[in-house]
Amino acid sequence: MSGREHKSITAFTIAELLIALAIMSILLAAVAVAFKASIENYQENEDIFKTINNARQALLRMTSQIRTGDNFNPDDPSNRCSFFTANNEDITYEHRSTDNKLYLITNSNSSEYVLCNNVTSMSFIKSPTEDGTDVKSVQISMTVTSGNVQRVISAATVVRKNLN
Repeated sequence: MSGREHKSITAFTIAELLIALAIMSILLAAVAVAFKASIENYQENEDIFKTINNARQALLRMTSQIRTGDNFNPDDPSNRCSFFTANNEDITYEHRSTDNKLYLITNSNSSEYVLCNNVTSMSFIKSPTEDGTDVKSVQISMTVTSGNVQRVISAATVVRKNLN
């Protein structure tokens, strides 16, 4: 053997490195797209959860006050429910489709409070007493919207003072 020996060195060629870089770029782009979609989905779910939670809290408040209320107006339109609370406070719940909000109106001083946002439709179906002067039960249905998601939430309650 001569004094010089040749060792073969194995390495990647530039073409192989470029192909590997292209494949890695495609994989990273796919991961980024999936991550972005996951974040958007999470945000949408959080928004509809908050919207539904606010609507449920509003329904709980309304059914509690209606249950113990008195002197309902059976002739109110379906988007309103007016009555006196157990504390003898004259109030009205009213949905306004112009701004998609549910309001609590204190009639004694004409104060208005937004009780729930994103309410696209709402109805109070009142069952009148036999003499027609009061209400014995109320069914409430509200549709809330967040982004492209709509949910219908419903509740019903009986006015305790008018059970007879």
